[in-house]
Amino acid sequence: MFEEVVRGATDPEIEGVEVIRRAALSVSASDFLAADGYVLGSPANLGYIAGALKHAFDSSYYQILDSTQGRPFGLYLHANEGAEGAVRAVDSITAGLGWNKAAEYVIASNKPAKNDLEACWELGATVAAQLMEA
Repeated sequence: MFEEVVRGATDPEIEGVEVIRRAALSVSASDFLAADGYVLGSPANLGYIAGALKHAFDSSYYQILDSTQGRPFGLYLHANEGAEGAVRAVDSITAGLGWNKAAEYVIASNKPAKNDLEACWELGATVAAQLMEA
């Protein structure tokens, strides 16, 4: 799923957008501040976002609160046992930050199917294309 998001975001037709990849545990407030948009990805462990993604927000939230409002974001989840809690968490966090949902979330169960991977490509391309227009 990650690879397809990156492929979509780095499509040759999208110009002037630099895609930077960060593991959630290495993301800092300065990474959030330096980016113009975000694609978040996580397994939905026990119905919630991975601890690493939660940690990224917990350690940066107040530092980025006023400076990242209005930025576009996308989300993809791999959930074997339901993603409702993970979606609710991301919705709450991003609403608090004032981020704009750029596209429908991609939620895959079990092994991601072809249409899930295509949706991931589209997600990456959609977020990047919105940044190209900015």
